[in-house]
Amino acid sequence: MDKKDHLPADSGLSVMGGISSSHDGMASSSRKRFVKKDRTIPVELLTEKIKEKSRLHLAKGITLLESITAADKEAGQKLLLNLLPLSGNSIRIGITGVPGAGKSTFIEEFGLMLCDAGHKVAVLAIDPSSSITGGSILGDKTRMEELARHPNAFIRPSPTAGTLGGVHKKSRETMLLCEAAGFDILLIETVGVGQSETVVRGMVDFFMLLVLTGAGDELQGMKKGIMELADGIIVHKADGDNLRNAKKTVREYRQLLHFLQPASPGWTATSQPVSSIEKTGLEDVWKTVLSFKELMDSGGHWEMRRQSQTKDWFRSMINDRLIDTFFAKPGKKEQVAELEKALLQGNLTVTGAVDRLFG
Repeated sequence: MDKKDHLPADSGLSVMGGISSSHDGMASSSRKRFVKKDRTIPVELLTEKIKEKSRLHLAKGITLLESITAADKEAGQKLLLNLLPLSGNSIRIGITGVPGAGKSTFIEEFGLMLCDAGHKVAVLAIDPSSSITGGSILGDKTRMEELARHPNAFIRPSPTAGTLGGVHKKSRETMLLCEAAGFDILLIETVGVGQSETVVRGMVDFFMLLVLTGAGDELQGMKKGIMELADGIIVHKADGDNLRNAKKTVREYRQLLHFLQPASPGWTATSQPVSSIEKTGLEDVWKTVLSFKELMDSGGHWEMRRQSQTKDWFRSMINDRLIDTFFAKPGKKEQVAELEKALLQGNLTVTGAVDRLFG
């Protein structure tokens, strides 16, 4: 088999002849000591394992898609093409909110409720990237320990890697792989620290905004644009002494939402109180999502949104490829550095620098 038809296995997997004979590909500690690791798995075998719902191999497939090496990119696209017919059959839910709103806590309890009901839930938790290593720094698996242990759940922390909107540029492909592996609900958690949520809005079916109580003050600082992206607003931590304030905040958001442009045709966004600690309001949120899907399906808007997402993804990839191609040209990085130096010294305008770069 050609080299391009293989992918790198994770460091914890000892394999012989392409795949371990142990359960789900995991080698015993004794085998790890005596068997030399073959760090490749045939793409066709990986495809079959993902079809068989192996979470281990799903993780390895995502790692392949996130790789920046040429051989891995080619193998990753072959894997994606193999699994593409099995994708698209999920409800994609984007979740954002201000820091401290309790996004991870909500996602864990919401996810557990759905998993216990028989759904298969994949969480793509987009972590802020370390400026030093480029890796995730929040570690969502450690923040969602109970959900991570559930047999119907899969959690994948991914670094933003500087991508606009706090979404890893391979998140869209990761979603397709998760759907091919049988996950019928995808929860996409954004960083929520000021990046453009429009990127996430263009990836999901239902977009959810988590807020805290004190709407009177918060509404003054809430960007109208973010509000108009939301299909639903969750007033979180609606419990204990905070319950009364939470209900008041819900009413204030509902009044405001009537005056905003709806994010989805024919759908009026609503506000709901939720307590992840007391596990109240979670079922109501799910009922809202199902009502949304039913309405969008009946008007043909569900499929139209999916088609629009594919076109936006295509155009976004064109932009990424143009940038990568430009900087891959010999001497371009050095030229940019020289022009930046001239800009900082006041010897050149920004427009003049760009003209020279493309001249």
